[in-house]
Amino acid sequence: MKKYTTLLLGFLFTITLAQAPAGYYDGTDGLTGYALKTKLSTIISNGAQDLGYGALWVTYATSDVDKYYEKDGTLLDMYSEKPLGPDAYEYTIGASDVGGDQCGSANQNKEGFCYNREHSLPKSYFGDQAPMANDAHFVVPSDYYVNSQRGNYPYGETISPSWISTNGSELGPSNFPGYSGTIFEPIDEFKGDFARMHLYFVTRYEDKLTSFTQYQSAANPLDGTTDRGYKQWYINLLLKWDAQDPVSQKEIDRNNAVYNRQKNRNPFIDHPEWVKMIWTSTLSSNDVVLFKKTLSIYPNPVKNGELHLSGYGLGEISKVQIYSMEGKLIQTIEQNIKNTGKILLQNRSKGMYILKAGDQSIKFLVQ
Repeated sequence: MKKYTTLLLGFLFTITLAQAPAGYYDGTDGLTGYALKTKLSTIISNGAQDLGYGALWVTYATSDVDKYYEKDGTLLDMYSEKPLGPDAYEYTIGASDVGGDQCGSANQNKEGFCYNREHSLPKSYFGDQAPMANDAHFVVPSDYYVNSQRGNYPYGETISPSWISTNGSELGPSNFPGYSGTIFEPIDEFKGDFARMHLYFVTRYEDKLTSFTQYQSAANPLDGTTDRGYKQWYINLLLKWDAQDPVSQKEIDRNNAVYNRQKNRNPFIDHPEWVKMIWTSTLSSNDVVLFKKTLSIYPNPVKNGELHLSGYGLGEISKVQIYSMEGKLIQTIEQNIKNTGKILLQNRSKGMYILKAGDQSIKFLVQ
């Protein structure tokens, strides 16, 4: 690897490039709270296509290809992927009659046999109705056996798992404030992915949420409202995971691939800042001590010289530095980042730059 300067040696670079069509989110400027959520619901519902449950197999062939870890074109299953590798098993995408590993509902009792379709928000929470049951924005491919072990338990966090999958996903009693029932906890690498999928669900199907009250149960995190959408403990969990695990290139690519099929998008991948503009966490400072200090930049690419920082740990940042790719210091910003989260760039020349905040660094593009 070429070294730009000693100062930049060892920086970990990340870049996220959202690709929403021009004008897709028209009408959202100036909106916050549940008014913003309702507007987004209209936007992502208009023109959305229900391709049917069987079409998910076709979507996965472009939306869930491993180009990020093993990078070998196999299926990227978030319930079995080991980000640090090696994976215990891998799946070839496609039906068995053409050499693939997809399966239906055959009774399997071990991991690594086949993959099927996992409703990350269990379909028992909304009655297995269309178009929800067929929506690739939250119905993902997964190992059959891990899927069956997860069952219809909500996501959560546990410190005493009763079962652990080969990649470290856990089943056990919740230790998250507000809920003590059995939960399923995916690995840290994908917690933000699942959080934004679930926030998409209560946004996309806002007009249907009250019809799901007949499926209410202690385990079902849906609260029967059309505004907040989930019980407060679950909102707290999703906001924590969203901050813990910012949007990745994998998520952006998946959002684009699903859009190409279904003709609608997950707005919280395109605009992660909207999560906190809509929902509010009630976690105390003692409850959030386990947050990872991870930051992300939006929008990226930067188009008007204004960029924003999101993520946990903003309160500890008082200085931000902007570098060129050659390691030249371009700008130093000293301000209360937590209160504004906004940075105005002095140099708006097109190109790639590096933002350094504390021990984190993020690559971003100016257009």
